[in-house]
Amino acid sequence: MTIQVIFTVHLLSANSSVHSMKTPFGALQLSRHKTAFSPAHKALFVADVHLGKAATFRSLGVPVPAGTTQENLDKLSECIAEFNPLSVYFLGDLLHAKMAHNPDLLGKLLAWRAQHTNLAMTLIRGNHDSKAGDPPANLNISVVEEPFMLGGFALCHHPQTVQNALVLAGHEHPVVVLNGKGRSRARVPCFYLKTDQLILPSFGAFTGGYAVNPQAGEAVFPVV
Repeated sequence: MTIQVIFTVHLLSANSSVHSMKTPFGALQLSRHKTAFSPAHKALFVADVHLGKAATFRSLGVPVPAGTTQENLDKLSECIAEFNPLSVYFLGDLLHAKMAHNPDLLGKLLAWRAQHTNLAMTLIRGNHDSKAGDPPANLNISVVEEPFMLGGFALCHHPQTVQNALVLAGHEHPVVVLNGKGRSRARVPCFYLKTDQLILPSFGAFTGGYAVNPQAGEAVFPVV
């Protein structure tokens, strides 16, 4: 007997860059830039930026490219310009490690924050934030524990169940494997929608990912 598992795939690409998803707590707009936006709350959600990860690896002798911090910050600015939010919520792991608290990285982060002084910014602590330490106070980024409630959305770093809420989380860095013509395959970041959780892809340029295994009734939104 063959068991057919049916789940839904919505592709986010240059030709279809935003997918509007209805939830019991209001619409969410999922972007190919790996952010989610709540029009009702004028809130932008970003997971797993991991600023300073590349520098941390280089300090350990791993040859990885420089420049990812500025790349991430520039991409964040593009997302802010796209959706014009009033607030930005980082769903954990904004900074990768204590080494992120270095003058070069913090200088770039402070300059970026100065470009967006009109926005309220909140970090929901993730496992890397606990090790790295909170952002410096002069960045004016509030820091809270999970779950942080925003209407019916429970903002978390770790996927979990919160009663009568849709959890928006990160941590897992979800990717999905797409099969192309012939034997071609590609691992791409994705949003992963479960019954009561939406797991966002990692935003950072140097973060890797873990392949998800969607079950019946779930949905993935690959970013290509």
